[in-house]
Amino acid sequence: MAEERHHTEHVPQWKKDEIKNIKELIQSHKVFGMVGIEGILATKIQKIRRDLKDVAVLKVSRNTLTERALNQLGETIPEMSKYLDKQTALVFTNESPFKLYKLLEQTKTPSPIKAGAITPTDITVQKGPTSFPPGPILGEFQSAGIPASIEAGKVAIKETKVVCKAGEAVPQKLATMLAKLEIYPLIVGLDMRAAYDEGTIYEPELLAIDEGKYFSDIISAVQNAFNLSVNTAYPTSTTIGTLLAKAHAEAKNLGVNAVILEPGVMDALLAKAHVQMTSVASKAADKDTNAVDEDLRGVLGAAASAAAAATAPAEEEAKKEEEPEEEEEDHGEEDGMAGLGALFG
Repeated sequence: MAEERHHTEHVPQWKKDEIKNIKELIQSHKVFGMVGIEGILATKIQKIRRDLKDVAVLKVSRNTLTERALNQLGETIPEMSKYLDKQTALVFTNESPFKLYKLLEQTKTPSPIKAGAITPTDITVQKGPTSFPPGPILGEFQSAGIPASIEAGKVAIKETKVVCKAGEAVPQKLATMLAKLEIYPLIVGLDMRAAYDEGTIYEPELLAIDEGKYFSDIISAVQNAFNLSVNTAYPTSTTIGTLLAKAHAEAKNLGVNAVILEPGVMDALLAKAHVQMTSVASKAADKDTNAVDEDLRGVLGAAASAAAAATAPAEEEAKKEEEPEEEEEDHGEEDGMAGLGALFG
């Protein structure tokens, strides 16, 4: 106990202030995250800080001070200490962890790789021309393991080649030539390790959401729920309109088919009866013209004209579709005659 008190008494004031500042930032924001900043240049971190200034606060501090601040806070906050590793920064916001993760992903940009760095993916140089004129650079490409030659007055990469495999260290010469070719194998930015939101810790696997797929799944779920509600006649505020329209249509069909004399179906019944009447009259007139009177003949004539007008466009369209076939047949006959002409001179 005496040893612990002795240690606390000798903590410099600036460290105490730093710990206090971290605790105040955590307590004054809804969400805070632990992010990796390894390999990010100081100038880029400054730019990211400026870009996030309206939605988040980015703070770089010593891991030991951050851990002390976390341990002095209650609830499950000290559990965030396990995400402290190497170069770490804290980010504070009042947005949701999901939006924070999305914002941090947007800070990532392609970056050149340094000599001696381990590449996380295969580095491939694509075949094709470059903007470099002939000169010593041709030998530099070749000594870096990049096949090159002179084509059309310019240096060109002769073939697509993997010049460094994932997990390998990038040689000095290759790193230099990759930078000249503007090949940036690294994606550099704030790397979210975890976010803390009101007692819950979110890791990147939970925060990386495919928004397009989620939106599509929600739309599909809404459509399926709507169809299920209508098909099972389950009334809700969303489906009641469709259910009433469906019930009205089915009731009207029943009234027409069962010949129920109600005001709602009388127009349909009269129309159906008129059609049946003209059909019978037409057959009677075909057998004996005098079987129908003048007025009914007028009705039948109007019906025949309407039917002819309705079928004319369809016949015209069918005629157009047949014409090319006739032309093809004509060509076939012409080709046949030409062939016979060639045989017999």
